[in-house]
Amino acid sequence: MQNKISLAQFVSQRREKLNLTQSQLADNSGLELSQILSIEQGYEIFLPTTIRQKLAKGLKVENKEIKKYEKHADFNFAQKNKMDEIRELILLNSSNPNFEINCPVCGEKLITRIAKLYDLEDNLILRPKARCSKCPFQLVD
Repeated sequence: MQNKISLAQFVSQRREKLNLTQSQLADNSGLELSQILSIEQGYEIFLPTTIRQKLAKGLKVENKEIKKYEKHADFNFAQKNKMDEIRELILLNSSNPNFEINCPVCGEKLITRIAKLYDLEDNLILRPKARCSKCPFQLVD
């Protein structure tokens, strides 16, 4: 079931119910005022766990209450072929320091790396990894 209000509206309404200013909420949460402003202005629709925990503390609610209002990307479009294509691009361009690839969900630059693993016979296995800095997209194995 979809919530009728946004994360921004929930945070703003809850803050006002507690008679807090944005600055007071920032202090109570241990967050920067700019983060509170960004959330209440609707720029943040998905929060990292640490931010959500701090915000929940400041708003005197549980983490899951805030999580209900976050938007979560639908990754159904990212079929196996698309994921394989991203993996291949990361592996092929690993030595290029100027290589950039954009998130297939939101278009932001992906943070990429190659994990070096070894199997039981000591053979090197290269695993491309990627995550988005803006949305919850991550390249999964």
